[in-house]
Amino acid sequence: MPADQPTERPARQPTHQPTKSAPDRLTPAARPLVDALAAAFPDLGGAVTDAAEARRMLDAGTRGQQPPKRSRTVGSVVDRTIPGPDGAPDLPVRIYLPDPASFPGPRPTVVFFHGGGYTLCGLDSHDATARGLCARAGAAVVSVAYRLAPEHRFPAAPDDAYAALCWAAGEIGSLGGDPGALVTAGDSSGGGLATVAALRARDLDGPAVALQVLIYPVLDAGQDTASYRENAEGYFLTAAHMRWFWRQYLGPDGDGTHPDASPLGARLTGLPPAHLVTAGCDPLRDEGLAYAYRLRAAGVPVTLGHYPGMFHGFLGFPGLLDDAETAVAAVAEAIASTAEGRKNGGEGGGCTG
Repeated sequence: MPADQPTERPARQPTHQPTKSAPDRLTPAARPLVDALAAAFPDLGGAVTDAAEARRMLDAGTRGQQPPKRSRTVGSVVDRTIPGPDGAPDLPVRIYLPDPASFPGPRPTVVFFHGGGYTLCGLDSHDATARGLCARAGAAVVSVAYRLAPEHRFPAAPDDAYAALCWAAGEIGSLGGDPGALVTAGDSSGGGLATVAALRARDLDGPAVALQVLIYPVLDAGQDTASYRENAEGYFLTAAHMRWFWRQYLGPDGDGTHPDASPLGARLTGLPPAHLVTAGCDPLRDEGLAYAYRLRAAGVPVTLGHYPGMFHGFLGFPGLLDDAETAVAAVAEAIASTAEGRKNGGEGGGCTG
């Protein structure tokens, strides 16, 4: 593989090849999932413009549903609060610890940020994702309920993300963690926050981050890429959704070019290694791929799992999609490998945005 290309994990075509048969680019197994998700999701930026209403609709849609069966178990799950940034409220977190009988010894510590366009979702919506990472990677996972927009606009969420990272670094011993295996991770907008937390850690002299795990991350407020046009609608997350999310997050006066809002434009030298997951049928595809290539150009080790026939949010369905199972296993292996002497041989959840 040429030196300027990130290593693919798992092996997939290294770059996206646009095709005009847009609906058919999804795998056959993915299409019914996408249609069902889109039918149940609020029409953000259209019929639904209020964030509180969107949250109520999502809550109503999941109320009364049976919780998914857990094929993988964790050792313990505890809800608590931790200190927020100076002058800000405490942060709710959910801490998942692996079964010590299955994963003895020091473990990775993952600070996980949920997706939802900086506006929706929370600890419950991403419980299965955090639980699955804990069980598969044998990692302590600290899932963070950062402040949401528009009630708390940029930079509240990045401030919360960095505060949570610093807290986790200080508590690694009590979490049973390896001091050299601190990981930032997130999906979608949470992937953007995981990136920003790593950038701040570099610029503010710590804490030391071993790995950033970025799952179809939000990295660029510009929203002007080929994938935004090719995947504008028909694949669950739409370009209209993203326009609405950015309006909620930045407000009328927010600076979308700031590196904490659009880390694709940040200086990337000196960052920790990264594992990225991107989906071919996702408006965010191109910014994720561009970030992988920019990291490698800056001398940062990168592994990239690109899935041409998948959609934004696919990682939440490892029991239904082979690509999701492969992607989750690769993420868990990347996390597990950060701890000294650990190598993983190997459930998801999530929201749009």
